Amino acid sequence: MSTTARADIRIDASRDRVWTALTDPDTIARYLFGSRVSTDWKTGSPIVYRGEWDGKPYEDKGTILEIVSGERLVTSYYSPLSGKPDVPESYQTVSYLLADDGDGTLVTITQDGCADDAEAERSSGNWRMVLDSMKSVVEHG
Repeated sequence: MSTTARADIRIDASRDRVWTALTDPDTIARYLFGSRVSTDWKTGSPIVYRGEWDGKPYEDKGTILEIVSGERLVTSYYSPLSGKPDVPESYQTVSYLLADDGDGTLVTITQDGCADDAEAERSSGNWRMVLDSMKSVVEHG
């Protein structure tokens, strides 16, 4: 059985502005722990996250499963740091959903395939940190 991590936040900005933050590599690096993202933002294309964690380089990867501009981005996701083998069963699905919330945008991130509740809670906490940082970058530059 697997469980799902979830985090959400309201950002005081238009969906277009939040979408740009979600898909612009330079902006992503500002809120995603310095990760450099490479992709062409098309369904079926690879997506790669490169960076450094605890002084060690990493390269996480996946595939864009669905992309609807201004609305949702769904990717598969694999990190060698998980300790799991690079096989299909080790990939998780990460979804970024945007919805209007008054004059702001509600951003919800889910990550399925967590091994247990403890992993889901750790991932939820990490996503909350990412969303807090994204909010700061979008709202305050």
